[in-house]
Amino acid sequence: MLRLMTARAAHAHKLGAGLKVKAVVLAALAMTAATAAHAQNGKIGPAAQATYDNKYEVYGGINFMNFQAGQNLPQRMNMGGGELMGTYWLTNRLGVALDYRGEAGTTPVLPSPASFRPSRQLVYMNMGMAGVQYRGPKNHYAAVDYHALIGVSHGVFDGPTTYDVGLYTNRTKPIGAFGGSLDYNRSKNLAFRLQPDLIVEHFGTEYREFFAISAGVIYRFGKQ
Repeated sequence: MLRLMTARAAHAHKLGAGLKVKAVVLAALAMTAATAAHAQNGKIGPAAQATYDNKYEVYGGINFMNFQAGQNLPQRMNMGGGELMGTYWLTNRLGVALDYRGEAGTTPVLPSPASFRPSRQLVYMNMGMAGVQYRGPKNHYAAVDYHALIGVSHGVFDGPTTYDVGLYTNRTKPIGAFGGSLDYNRSKNLAFRLQPDLIVEHFGTEYREFFAISAGVIYRFGKQ
């Protein structure tokens, strides 16, 4: 009789332990599923529905631009800097924009006298442009925008040298940026932007085309 009672108690203990283990496993699986669903929601789509009914939009980011600092220089240069653009949306499709870009970089130069042989020269530019922005395909997750901007750019090319090494003189000339952007929505008001551009400038005797790209953050506010 005592053995039977002991066996039953042991069996009940094992059964209870098994149920506890199963409960813990089920709870862990439930927590893992909830965490994965939350993370997936955070990665795949914005926390709030993007309605694109904002009146204003501000974009700030880092910028890369290809350029040629002298019409007869054999090589192009790479410039880096920042961009700030503000857009006033007339409708949920069409807006007017103001854009500022500041760029700097070093460029190879032509051979100079033996007394002064810089291998590279510092160049920097300030660009101010205005134009239109058009919102193309869009949904809850992302939008594609197009823009056409024209304005002027002031370039500083001479640096500390007085020798002619093939660079432009300091001057202010017309410039334009034509391109688009892919905006990935993080929330109703916040988005991340990737923006490639075709740059057209007239620092020399002819128009020349270069490539630029920027990446940064958009903040939307106001209501139409």
